[in-house]
Amino acid sequence: MGIGMKTTMEISDSLMARAKRLAQRERTTVRSLVEEGLRAVIEKRSSAGEFRLRNASFAGRGLRAEFADGDFERVRDAAYEGRGG
Repeated sequence: MGIGMKTTMEISDSLMARAKRLAQRERTTVRSLVEEGLRAVIEKRSSAGEFRLRNASFAGRGLRAEFADGDFERVRDAAYEGRGG
């Protein structure tokens, strides 16, 4: 496997006990189980891919002429007109 890095982790007593029993039953080490688990989690999360926002635009002809100058305040005021905003 190559040279590894020595590290310290805190693992709950119950989880460590289960890991030791599993390692003994499978004739392996807790270290191997930890490495296998880390590889699985990293692979799963890496293969999830990037988040892509769906295209929620709709067919239309763009902004109406009175909003074409890009003045957001005017667009906002029109959106809230008559709604107490």
